[in-house]
Amino acid sequence: MAKRIRYTPEQIITKLREAELYLSQGKTVGQACKTLEISEQTYYRWQREYGGMDVTQARKLKEMEKENTQLKKLVADLSLDNAILKEVLGSTKGGLRQNNLTRQEAQGCSAVNPGAGCV
Repeated sequence: MAKRIRYTPEQIITKLREAELYLSQGKTVGQACKTLEISEQTYYRWQREYGGMDVTQARKLKEMEKENTQLKKLVADLSLDNAILKEVLGSTKGGLRQNNLTRQEAQGCSAVNPGAGCV
């Protein structure tokens, strides 16, 4: 099996333009792909993803995909933090209710010691 090569979007678009040139000269897709040293499956996948794009559009697409991935990770992290906080607050409220403590009593306020921090 041949070693797999990763192409940049710029290289892919260049290869697609070369393939268009070969096709306009009357070559088949298979012949053009063989000349470009790519498989027909790769050609069609690239055509679907990058067909009609220029190099700047492809760069922008990749940047946006990267940013989208980062934003998805941030949302996942924040959602997890939110769920943890809700769980902690829910168990804290439940604990206070079980002991019949008010918010002021939980903060250390009492009739004996009405401190300045008590509301």
